[in-house]
This record gives sequence, C-alpha cells and structure tokens, in this order.
Amino acid sequence: MKEVREQYQIELTNRFAALDNLSDNEDVDRTWENIKEDIKTSAERSVGLHELKQNKTWFDEECLCFLDRRKRIKMQCIQDPSQNKVDNLNNVGRGVSRHFRNKKKAYVRAEIEELGTNSKIQNIRELYRGISDFKKGYQPRCNIVKDEKGDLVADSHSIVVRWRNYFSQLFNVHVVKDVWQTEIHTAGPLVPDPSAYEFELAIDKIKSHKSAGFDQILAELIKVGGRTICLEIHKLINSIWKKEKLPEEWKESIIVPIHKKGDKTDCSNYRAI
Repeated sequence: MKEVREQYQIELTNRFAALDNLSDNEDVDRTWENIKEDIKTSAERSVGLHELKQNKTWFDEECLCFLDRRKRIKMQCIQDPSQNKVDNLNNVGRGVSRHFRNKKKAYVRAEIEELGTNSKIQNIRELYRGISDFKKGYQPRCNIVKDEKGDLVADSHSIVVRWRNYFSQLFNVHVVKDVWQTEIHTAGPLVPDPSAYEFELAIDKIKSHKSAGFDQILAELIKVGGRTICLEIHKLINSIWKKEKLPEEWKESIIVPIHKKGDKTDCSNYRAI
C-alpha cells in the first residue's frame, strides 16, 4: 500500500509540473479540468481501475436453463396431455425445485463463510455490510412511479421527468419576502485569502469511504496525494476566490432517492441524498 501511494504521488508531481506554466488568468473551468484529468490518470496508472462489485445471486444461467427445459416440457404436455408427459413434467418440476434449493443453500453457505473471513481479518466495514444484506433480504426494484395525477408511468423518459419535477419542487422553495423590511448595509471586515494551511486542514477533515461525485474523484485520492495536490488545488481555490466564479461542474450534483416507507411508486415516500 505504501509503494502504491508513493507511485501515485510521483505520477501527480510529474503531471502537475506542466500546470506551473499556466497563466494565473487561466479560466477556472479549464484549470479544474486539467487538475481532474491529472488526478484520474495518475490514479489509473498507479492504483488501477476498480471494477464495480456486482450483487451476488444464486439464480444464474444454469437456473435459467432448468426453467427453459421445464417450460418446453409443460408446453408439450399442454398440447398432448398424455400420462407419460404429465409424469415427466412432475419429475422435471421436482428436479428444478431441488436444484434451486441446493443453489440457494450453497449461496447462503458462501455468504456465511465470507462473513467469518471478514470477522477474522477484522474487516469491519465489509462485515457489517454483509450482515445488513442478510437482514434486509431480497429487495425487489421498482421500475414504475406515479405522476402528479397519480397515474403509473413506466417508460424511462417519463420516470426521469417525474423525478426531476418532484425534486425541483422540493428543493426550490420560494420564500415570500417582507416588502416592508428595511435593508441595512453594513461594512464587513476584510477576509484574507484562504491559506495553504487552512486548505490542508480542510482536506484532512474530508470523510473517507464515500461515493464519488460528478467528477468521479474519490476523497481518498485527494487525501493521499501529498503536498503537491494540496498546492495545486489551493491555487485553484485562490483563483476562484479572486474571480468569484465556480467551475460549472461544481454546480452539478447527483441526487439519489432513498425509499423511507410506504408505497414505492410514490415519490413523496423517498428522501434524497
């Protein structure tokens, strides 16, 4: 792990060296794009790409083949309901049920063994995640929602529009201002530019093990980048501070609806993170 971190920091230092030639008048969007691409490229070369962990399931292609076989025999039995075909269908049905039970038992046994392994090596995060999956059990996905009139919509475009309208109304609350309120102008103290020390403290306080945002950069890549990445992003922050302009990508976010309780097709039964 230490060797990988050092290699990542060397990659960053070499790539950020080219940014020193950029002018202070460089657009903040372009500066951020350069920093973002250098971080992602350095991480890919030193750490490598991480494949998303797929949800494990005991229902695989072999189970589908068993179902297809039972379906074909059932269709033959319907077309020609002889006693031999009925007996064959019953035998195949019992074999399919027995195969499914064995598959599920093997899956549960493997999950329990994985929990035991995580407990022995004190991998607490994966241990609690596995226990939580066992407690929740199978959670079917809901691919339909209700629109404003209460009618169900199933196509992907209408679902996205419904969620967008719902969160737009939820987050954009228009407060009525008091027209009689007197506006008072006060002279605030002059706030100095953010220092490099303040920025390093802010980076140390970033929480780890969190999902990446729209830029697909994990917090760990910022925290282990060393002083080089702190200086480069600090320059960007000072440029934003002086120009009073944020990169356009920083204004975008990903909203994930989390079901609370009640009807899963009703958008009001979700909270957003």
